[in-house]
Amino acid sequence: MRRFQRQSLGSAWQPVGDTIKVSVGISGLAWGIGLHGAISAEGPSKREGDGCAPAGIFAITELFGDASQESALVNFARLPYRIATRDLKCIDDPASCHYNRMVSQGGLCEIDWQSHEEMLRSDERYAIGAVVAHNSSRPVPGAGSCIFIHVWQREGVPTAGCSAGSFTDIAELCLWLDSQSSPLLVQLPLSEYARFKDFWALPSFAA
Repeated sequence: MRRFQRQSLGSAWQPVGDTIKVSVGISGLAWGIGLHGAISAEGPSKREGDGCAPAGIFAITELFGDASQESALVNFARLPYRIATRDLKCIDDPASCHYNRMVSQGGLCEIDWQSHEEMLRSDERYAIGAVVAHNSSRPVPGAGSCIFIHVWQREGVPTAGCSAGSFTDIAELCLWLDSQSSPLLVQLPLSEYARFKDFWALPSFAA
């Protein structure tokens, strides 16, 4: 993963920091639902449980993790931060009215899902992370849910559909993200990156 930033829409992209090693979905990439809209392209579309990370352009909307409200991380965060609790779930059941949403289970009168992601985990994988707005504004049931940038199990181990890196790298990334800059995740196979680079005004980088 590479980070880039620019001063304005018309200015050149500038690289930030070093390349970050990440793992993606165990089944690779599949076209997701994001800011890139409908495109004419070959390849699979992201589906719930397919093991693919979504390809395309996606807003990064908020942070989450197990740090307390008083922690330095939360105080320095420049995206909204959601504290993971035992009640906080991300719903991955396509039949639920809360599909692809984080909800506090304790505040609900009725639970209408059969499966969910626990946002407070016993391992380190959700210790710090960012929400990737795939299939977000009006979630399409079964088109994929609960897509994050989070801490990996270990280097080289793929995910169920998210993008993951070391705790140090993901924490640095999350603290760098700034809502004032409207941060985006661009995630594509190299062939598709080359295809859309000029049309989408993407930065150049050495593969």
